[in-house]
Formats: sequence, C-alpha cells, structure tokens
Amino acid sequence: MKPLEELVRPCIRALKPYSTARDEYAGGVISVWLDANENPFDNGINRYPDPHQRQLKRQIAAMKGVREEQVFLGNGSDEAIDLAYRIFCTPGRDNAVAISPTYGMYRVAADMNDIEMREVPLGRDFSLPVEALLGAADSRTKLLWLCSPNNPTGNAFPAEEIGRLIRQFEGMVVLDEAYIDFADGEGFLPRLDEFPNLIVLQTVSKAWGMAGLRLGMAFAAEPVAELFGRVKYPYNLNALTLRTATRQLAGGIGPCVEMIRRERRRVAEALAAAACIERVYPSQANFLLVRTADADRLYEALIRAGVIVRNRTRVAGCEGCLRITIGTPEENDRMLNTVNDFRL
Repeated sequence: MKPLEELVRPCIRALKPYSTARDEYAGGVISVWLDANENPFDNGINRYPDPHQRQLKRQIAAMKGVREEQVFLGNGSDEAIDLAYRIFCTPGRDNAVAISPTYGMYRVAADMNDIEMREVPLGRDFSLPVEALLGAADSRTKLLWLCSPNNPTGNAFPAEEIGRLIRQFEGMVVLDEAYIDFADGEGFLPRLDEFPNLIVLQTVSKAWGMAGLRLGMAFAAEPVAELFGRVKYPYNLNALTLRTATRQLAGGIGPCVEMIRRERRRVAEALAAAACIERVYPSQANFLLVRTADADRLYEALIRAGVIVRNRTRVAGCEGCLRITIGTPEENDRMLNTVNDFRL
C-alpha cells in the first residue's frame, strides 16, 4: 500500500477534532458536571453519552479478539462507509472501485461525496474478479469495496483471493463482513494486524438482532481507527444505544444463528423444488437469492399475501432475481406456500 499520509486527504490530516471538556480535563474524580449545558435533573438520559464509547469498545474488543484502539463504533455501518470517503477521497478528484452487484450504499455514499465509483461486474456464478478489480484502479483510486458474504448474491469469496487483493491494492480495502456470523469461515478480523490497509466492517444488526440500535463496527490498524474517531461527530451514538448494546452483547449471540442456518437449508431446498423457481444460489448469509422466470409477478403475489421480499431484478447481474431473508419457521412457511401456489 501507499504510505498512509499519501492516502489521507490533506484537510483531514490537518483537522483538529471537536473537543469536549471531558476530553480536556487531566484526570481526577468528577461528581459535579457543569461543563456541557445539560439538564442537571437525572432521568436516565439527561447526560451526554461518552463520546469515545470506552466501555462498549472494551467489551467489543475483548469479544472480537482485537485491541480497543482498533475499534470504531458508528451509527450503523453506513456511517463508517461515509467516513471512509471523507477521510481518504478528495471530492471531484479521487475514485473508488467496487464489485457489482453489491451493497448499494457504497455507490450512494460515493455520489454524495462526489467520488467516482468504478464498478467491476462479478464473474461467472458471482466469482471475485481479482485481476479486473486491480486493473480498474489508477493513481487516484483510494478505496476498494468488498462485501463477503456479498449482498445480494449471498456468497463468500475465497480468503486467498481477498488476501491477494489486500496485498496488491495500493489504497485502503474496506471488507464488509455484515453477514460473517452466518458464514462457514471466520473472516479477516483475526488477520487485522497482517494488513495495515484493511478496514473490516461488522454489525450487530443481523446475527445479534439489534438492527433497531443502528450500531456498526469498523476495525482497522490503530492509525486508521484514530482517523475515524477524529472525523466523526462527537456524540454519534446515543446513551440508549450504548446501554442496550452493552447489556445485549453480554448475553452472547444465542441460538438464533444456528436456527437461521437450519432454516436457510430447509428454505433453499423447498424453493429449489418449487415450479416457478429456476435457481437458488448458494448462500453464506441470512438470505437467499433466487432466480425466477417472472420476478415482478412473483413479487406482487407475495405482496398480496402480506409477504415482502426484495425485488433485485433491475440490478445488473441479478436480472429475474428476488432476495428472500430467512425469517422464523412460520414466516418462511407463509412465503413458501405463496411461492408454491404461484403459476407462471
């Protein structure tokens, strides 16, 4: 990779982050808080939360096997996606490379930040186009976006191919592992120290069942994680999010992931046997991508039955496809009944 100083925008290198009084005092036990213009009457949420989220970072670092200084916590993974552009890409000048199809927020955030997005189509059966991705980059390419397991295709890419991309790409590689808890492999978090240009995104929204909290995690080398902390807004996570996440994470991930994996297998087999389904793609995520002869009509039939899935037929590479999230057994059965009753 290029030296980090060459990848970071000059204005970010020079940025002096917003500082609260609680950042500035030199230690000591404080019991009277008259620094932040808060309401002094305790109702559980009258005080600003810790802007550095120290307790939750320590908990997550211990759980994930990384150092606290390698953790950034954001308002969903979308905040980390946006900050990556703000940190590394000069608007109207730099560019980013991504696979296609993949998670749509990489492009949306690029467009909002006036960054050119160079999309490289996945290969046959959604394979990773390593050479084409490297070939799409030039001297102004700062970011490479990978999602594994990928959304909406559901497949995880081989670790050796991802590793090759990280080693050979000269900018920062952002590896989105939002669905890693449903996959067979462990992902790249244990290899974080091996790659100074790697940023790993994870979330509590999927396997942990906390989508309503909007808590995303980014893991990176300490100098990179410090940049994210420098650029974020001071109180980007609210007190209720911090408190609830701390409690829920302490209870462990629970049996739901294995149940979703079992249901994924069952639903995949049932969909493959349905007359209107042409193909069920292999999945390492908590959803299935299926191809049908008339995705729009099947989608509308499901809507009429009170079941909503994601129609991906207008996404390049996913023509004729629906993405179906794995729900409870009862929800899955309701979806399957509609699919089985559908006639082309």
